[in-house]
Amino acid sequence: MSVTIRKEVPSDVSSIENVTVEAFRDALYTSHTEQIIVNELRRTSQLFISLVADDNSTVIGHVAVSPVSISDGAAGWYGLGPVSVMPARQGQGVGSQLIEKAMADLCNTGAAGCVVVGEPAYYGRFGFVAEPSLVLPGVPPQYFQAMVFRGPMPSGTVSYSQAFDAAG
Repeated sequence: MSVTIRKEVPSDVSSIENVTVEAFRDALYTSHTEQIIVNELRRTSQLFISLVADDNSTVIGHVAVSPVSISDGAAGWYGLGPVSVMPARQGQGVGSQLIEKAMADLCNTGAAGCVVVGEPAYYGRFGFVAEPSLVLPGVPPQYFQAMVFRGPMPSGTVSYSQAFDAAG
């Protein structure tokens, strides 16, 4: 498997949308609006990092990173997701490669940290931990995790971009 992780280019947009729809088609805990969220993040210039997994000129995965706000005023924090991989390629390490590259790129920008909503065992492999001082309303605490790159762990309520309020 020769997968290249690279920045998205304009010609990737429709492939990213397709990968995102397919990746979440059978997911249990989703509103099935992930592709709308990614497109809205892009449209509003909130898509801070957008990487694709490219296998022989075919986009098979995508990861988005966008800014978040924290009620204590902490600056430089971002949210990871959605992370999408074509169903036939899930379980092959593509998502891990996307996340690792996104976190390395984010850290290199001078970001303070990143949050994610997801399975604790999966995201814990990358260094994310449930942090009681950070709250995302409506999400059980164990599924809302953070990773600090620099500075102290903030404390407060986290807000994602309005793009995450997208309706299908």
